[in-house]
Amino acid sequence: MISTHLTDLSESAPADDDARTSRVDVHHHFTAPAWLDWAEAQGLVRRDRLPWWTRWDLDTALALMDRTGIRTTVMTVAMLGRIQERSKREESARVALEAAAEVAASHPTRFTFFTPVFLDDLDLSSWSLKYGLDDLGAVGVSTRTSAGGVYLGDPSHDRLLSELNDRSAVISTHPMDVPGGNADGAGVPGLPPFMCDFLMDTTRAAINLILNGVLDRYPDLTFVLPHGGGFLPYMATRLELLSDHLTPAIEPSRIRDYLHRFYFDTAGPMSPSATPTLMATVDPARILYGTDWPPTPAHIVSDISTPALDSDPAIADHQLRGINRDNALRLIPALARA
Repeated sequence: MISTHLTDLSESAPADDDARTSRVDVHHHFTAPAWLDWAEAQGLVRRDRLPWWTRWDLDTALALMDRTGIRTTVMTVAMLGRIQERSKREESARVALEAAAEVAASHPTRFTFFTPVFLDDLDLSSWSLKYGLDDLGAVGVSTRTSAGGVYLGDPSHDRLLSELNDRSAVISTHPMDVPGGNADGAGVPGLPPFMCDFLMDTTRAAINLILNGVLDRYPDLTFVLPHGGGFLPYMATRLELLSDHLTPAIEPSRIRDYLHRFYFDTAGPMSPSATPTLMATVDPARILYGTDWPPTPAHIVSDISTPALDSDPAIADHQLRGINRDNALRLIPALARA
């Protein structure tokens, strides 16, 4: 049941120039309570054994948004478990998407959502594009940076990428099941995969998109890299100087061109040690505000990461307004009508 006792913000953005009160959050994980009910009834999950961030709650989400000046949130629809049967996977996606659409319809100025695509099931992805984008009004798509060790941009994804290119899709990416620190026993004991391995998975996916010519062959696609692009900004010069060792080799001058094709969200990396590198490596007009809530706890978002972003000396006022709001509105014009 959707709670409505918290009031939506005004339909129009604040008239002042302070986007701290009208942010757009492009990195928000939505595990629908209705989906959890369905998945438990199917015997796919046990709610009490799932991580804390799966306990998404509308009132808590709105309270955090109000506290941090987030006007609009773009939800990434989360589904857990390893469902193999095609019809069951579609049913799972339908339940989750309809729940996201219900939240967005009940709070049109506050929420919208990405529809998921599945790197290991292109037919299911085609269904999700039609249902999520055409029928339910999603503003873009979300995908994992890899699935089963196959990275986004692999030639096996060409049919999906072509469909997305035809729609000029905005594609929000995120790592999930990565080699290292998972059930496979790989990685460093005691080091959870989201600490380092997620960042490497994003970096590998971005480079794979470059190596496979995806950015050239599908010029109408836009990829958003989470967590400041993982390690990509930090090692951009290394990639540039050693680009002749890539297969196929890439002209060094093209590396910077490719890096400027991506968008990057602020979830996690913005700090005195990270912001200058990100700002120097990529176009600041392609940096988007992201909270990574609820995996990133609310008190970190409201008391640490967001204030640090707003007071970061490496970011000029006009750049901050872009990061907090304007860059997202330019990328996804539908957000201005939310």
